[in-house]
Amino acid sequence: MDYRQYLVNKDCKIKDAMKKLDSVKPKILFVAENEIMIGALTDGDIRRYLFNGGNVEESVDKACNRNPKRVASSLEEAITLLDKNYIAIPIIDEKKKILDIYTGKKAAKARKKKIDIPVVINAGGKGTRLDPFTKILPKPLIPVGDLPIIEHIMRRYEEAGCSAFHIIVNYKKELIKSYFKEIDKEYKITWTDEIEPLGTGGGLSLLKNKIKDTFFFICCDSLILNDYSEIVKFHKKNKNDITMICARKHVTIPYGIVNVDKKDVLDSIEEKPEYSFLTNTAMYIVEPVVLKDLKKNVRIDFPDIIRMEKEKGRKIGVYTVEEEDWLDMGQMSELEKMRIRLYGE
Repeated sequence: MDYRQYLVNKDCKIKDAMKKLDSVKPKILFVAENEIMIGALTDGDIRRYLFNGGNVEESVDKACNRNPKRVASSLEEAITLLDKNYIAIPIIDEKKKILDIYTGKKAAKARKKKIDIPVVINAGGKGTRLDPFTKILPKPLIPVGDLPIIEHIMRRYEEAGCSAFHIIVNYKKELIKSYFKEIDKEYKITWTDEIEPLGTGGGLSLLKNKIKDTFFFICCDSLILNDYSEIVKFHKKNKNDITMICARKHVTIPYGIVNVDKKDVLDSIEEKPEYSFLTNTAMYIVEPVVLKDLKKNVRIDFPDIIRMEKEKGRKIGVYTVEEEDWLDMGQMSELEKMRIRLYGE
């Protein structure tokens, strides 16, 4: 599990942190602002705060322990500090930025596990959500901090051990190819050109007989911060043909919702209801057998491929990540948030 699973922003509501505590092992969170540590939060901290008159609608920075006794500046130090009374040790730098969370030798070993499966990136779309910038630059080259979107994505997969990239291009494809010719860093890239737009999934038909192993498939605007080796392990263990990576979303309607019957008579009132659901992040793990079912050069979106494969009896699995571990880099309103998450500024 990626250490960011244990982080919550200082403005997170206590009730939301309680849900997240249920999803992590060991059951501890670290409250931070731009990954700068503020304190630690456990069930005990929350109970004490509520017992003293606090409520679950308040922010976690009011309930957390701002002076945890054990923090480390290196993995070696964290190993010496961990014992049965201290279930997780944050590793921080001199500015208190959280670099990692040590939860034991087994967990640390899992984080270091490398995978090396092909990564297919659909970089052919026009990026209409980022208009008007994409009238000048293709979406993959829109900068987030020091790097364009596509390179943030590729570096994340490289860190996980992936080395082979297949990039499907169409809109302003020569600009994308030129970028990779001019940078100092070299990537192992196989380019696949779409002649006509083939949707979010049709470009895969051009890779028939070119990919013979399990592969990642992603659109060029989605970045997941979890441990990719754990996702692959889930996919293999469950013998899925496709695994969708989906983010848990929590939405609170800021109004009272009024329900009426057929005669326009009040039935009920729900005050600021909260809903939870899973949303598609456009990151998938796919078996090569799926490619055999695709018709070459036929436009199709990948969700339609999933429906088609399910009708054929293929197994579709869902791996769930938390909302804060999904960076949707295709929305203009989110780009600055992405930069802060990636650079900590």
